[in-house]
Amino acid sequence: MTKRIVHVAVGMVLDGDNVLIAKRGNHQHQGGLWEFPGGKVEPGETTPQALKRELAEEVGLNVDPVRMIELTCLEFDYGDKAVRLDTWICRQFSGQASGLEGQSVRWVPVAELAQYDFPQANQQMIEQLQAYLAK
Repeated sequence: MTKRIVHVAVGMVLDGDNVLIAKRGNHQHQGGLWEFPGGKVEPGETTPQALKRELAEEVGLNVDPVRMIELTCLEFDYGDKAVRLDTWICRQFSGQASGLEGQSVRWVPVAELAQYDFPQANQQMIEQLQAYLAK
C-alpha cells in the first residue's frame, strides 16, 4: 500500500536577517516543535496561491505570490506520515505577524535557527536557506 504524500506549502518569511517561525500545537503531528508557517496545498491551487492563503490565515501576513522565490521541494517520510515540503522565500509582505490559531510566533535571526527544535525534515530546508542567504 502506497502512503499518501501530503503536499505542504512552506513560507520562509524574511525581514532583514530574521525569519518568522511558529510553534506547532501539541495536538498536531510533530507537535511542540517549531516550523516555518504554511499548510496544505488544496486541489486547484498552485503552491504560491496556497502559501498566500495559509500565511493570511495562520499569521496574518499578506504576500504577493508573484514576488515569492522558490527555494526547494523535498519529500520526507516520518513513518506515520509522508510530506512534500514545497518551500518558498517571501521577502516582501504586509501586516503584523501574530499567531491567529493560538500558536506562538517569533522572528529569529537565521543564524540562530539551530537553537530551536524543528521537525527532522526542516534541517535540510534550514541549510538551503542559509546557503541561499550566503550568496
